[in-house]
Amino acid sequence: MDVEAAARAGWQPLDLVRAFLAGGARFLQLRAKHLSGSAFLDLASAAVVLAHAGQAQLIVNDRADIARLAGADGVHVGQEDLSPVSVRAIVGDAAIVGLSTHTSEQVEQAVRAPVTYIAVGPVFGTTTKATGYECVGLERVREAARLAGVRGLPLVAIGGITLENAASVLEAGAASVAVIGDLLSTGDPEGRVRAYRDRLWR
Repeated sequence: MDVEAAARAGWQPLDLVRAFLAGGARFLQLRAKHLSGSAFLDLASAAVVLAHAGQAQLIVNDRADIARLAGADGVHVGQEDLSPVSVRAIVGDAAIVGLSTHTSEQVEQAVRAPVTYIAVGPVFGTTTKATGYECVGLERVREAARLAGVRGLPLVAIGGITLENAASVLEAGAASVAVIGDLLSTGDPEGRVRAYRDRLWR
C-alpha cells in the first residue's frame, strides 16, 4: 500500500488497507517515502493492527526501525537501503526480509544474503515508482526464478503488474506478484483484489 498512490486516488491509507483486506489480501507492504518518521510509525502501527486482525501479514518498505517498533512482520529493502545483514540485526532472524533486484548480478548477490524472498522488477513499465532501471521483462523473471530456486527462495515480481498480465508473470516462475497501481485503477480496490484472487489462486 503506497501512501502517495493512495492519496492520488483519493484514499486515506488505513481505509485502503481495510479495502485490501476485505478483498482478501493476506500480505501487504506499507510504503511511505515522504512521511516523517513519527507519522510513518503511527501509520504502520495502526496498519499492523488491522492486518493482524484480518489474519494478514504486513511488512514495511525501507525502514527496518519502523518495522520493528510497529510490530510488523518484516521489512522490504532496495539496493540503496540497509543491507539484509544490517536489517536482520534490527528486526531479528524470524522476521520477513525481502530485497529488490533489477539485474542478474543483483539477483546472484541476493541469493547469498539472509533474505526471505527476492523481488525482481520492474517487469513491465510502471508509473508508481521511479527505479532508474529498464523493464526487465519475462525472460529476466525466468532467470531470477531459476537462481532463487537454487536456494529455495520465492521470487516476487513487481512493476507494471496488472490483472491482465499477472498470470504470465507467474507462469514465468514468480511465486507471487506485487501490485500497486492496478489495484487502484477501477476505483474499487476491494473488488480488484478479489478479482486477482479469483483469477490467480489455484
